Amino acid sequence: MDEALLRGLIPGVLGVLGRRGADFATAEDAVQEALIEAIRTWPADPPRDPKGWLVTVAWRRFLDLTRADAARRRRENLVEEEPAPGPVPDVDDTLQLYFRCAHPSLTPSSAVALTLRAVGGLTTRQIAQAYLVPEATMAQRISRAKRTVSGVRFDQPGEVATVLRVLYLVFNEGYSGNVDLAAEAIRLTRQLATVIDHPEVVGLLALMLLHHARRASRIAPDGSLVPLAEQDRGRWDTTTIAEGVQLLQGALARDRLGEFQAQAAIAALHADALTAEETDWVQIVEWYEELVRLTDSPVVRLNRAVAVGEADGPRAGLAALAALDESLPRYRAVAAYLHERDGNLVTAARLYAEAAHQALNLAERDHLTRQAARLNTHRSR
Repeated sequence: MDEALLRGLIPGVLGVLGRRGADFATAEDAVQEALIEAIRTWPADPPRDPKGWLVTVAWRRFLDLTRADAARRRRENLVEEEPAPGPVPDVDDTLQLYFRCAHPSLTPSSAVALTLRAVGGLTTRQIAQAYLVPEATMAQRISRAKRTVSGVRFDQPGEVATVLRVLYLVFNEGYSGNVDLAAEAIRLTRQLATVIDHPEVVGLLALMLLHHARRASRIAPDGSLVPLAEQDRGRWDTTTIAEGVQLLQGALARDRLGEFQAQAAIAALHADALTAEETDWVQIVEWYEELVRLTDSPVVRLNRAVAVGEADGPRAGLAALAALDESLPRYRAVAAYLHERDGNLVTAARLYAEAAHQALNLAERDHLTRQAARLNTHRSR
C-alpha cells in the first residue's frame, strides 16, 4: 500500500464530490470512509484507476450518509441518480482545499486539525495522538471546524498568508505519537508549492528543510534538548540543507521578501557555519531587522536581542531586551542566557529557574531546569 499516493489523491477526490454538489463536511467524512476501504482492499486487489476508484466509493458513501440523515433531506435532489462511471476530470483542487481548511473563521488549532485530516489524510486517532489529546476531543474539534466552513463556497478566494501560517503551526508541533508532524508539514508544503507560484511558499519550505536538517542533533541520548551552539554539526543533513538553500536563493531572487524567506535566511546562515564560533551574527542581526520591519513581532524582537548579544556582546543584548515586555514567552530564558554570558551567574540561575516554570513544553522545562542546576552547582564549588 502506497500511503503517500493514497493521501495525495485526497484533494482531487474531495474536489470532485464538491463539484457534484456534496457539502464539505459530509464529503470529507465520505472520503475518509473510502480511504479506510482502500487500505483494506487495495493490497489484494489494486485498482487500475486509483482516483476513479476513490471517487466512486466516496460518492456512494456520500449518498449513504446523506440519505441516512433526515435533516439533510433537501439534498436528495442532488443524489437521485448516481453519475455514470467514467474517467475523472483531471482538476487539482488542492489549493482551494487549503484555503477552506485555513479559513479565517477557524481558530488556529481547528485549522491545523482540519488541514491534517482533509488535506493530509490523517485519521482522527492519528491527529489526536500527535497532539496528545483524547480522540473524542479531537473528533469534536474537527467536527466543529467542518461545520464552520460548510457554508463557505468551495471557490472562495483565500489568503495565502493564512494557509502558510497553518502549515508553520503544524511544523512547529514537531513530532509525537506515531505521526511525524514536522515531516507531514514539509510534505504538505511541497504539495502546496506545486499548485501555487508564490515566493513565500518556497520560503516556508526552505525554512522547514533547514530546521529539519538539524533534527538528528537536537536531542541527546537521554532525551534532553541540545542547544544550537552545542549540536554535533557532523550529524546535520547536508543534502537537505543544500536543497533548502537552493530554494531560498530562488525565492529571494524574485525580490518579494516575506517573513518566511527572512527566517529561512537566518536558518541558512546558521547552517552555513562550520562551527558555532564562525556564525555570521552581524548578518543575522540584519535579517532580524528585516523581520522586525515585516512583522513588528515582539517575539522577533526577542530573538533579535539574542543575536545582538552574540554580535555586539551580552550587554548590548540586554539593552535590546530591556525595551521588551517581560511577560513574553521565553523572555526570562533569553535574559538568563545573556546574564550568564555577562558573568552574572546568580541572576542567570534565578532567571533560568523562573523560565523553567513558564516553559511551553516538558523538554524545554527540563532543559532550563538543568541550566539553573548547572549554574547553582558551579557557584557552590
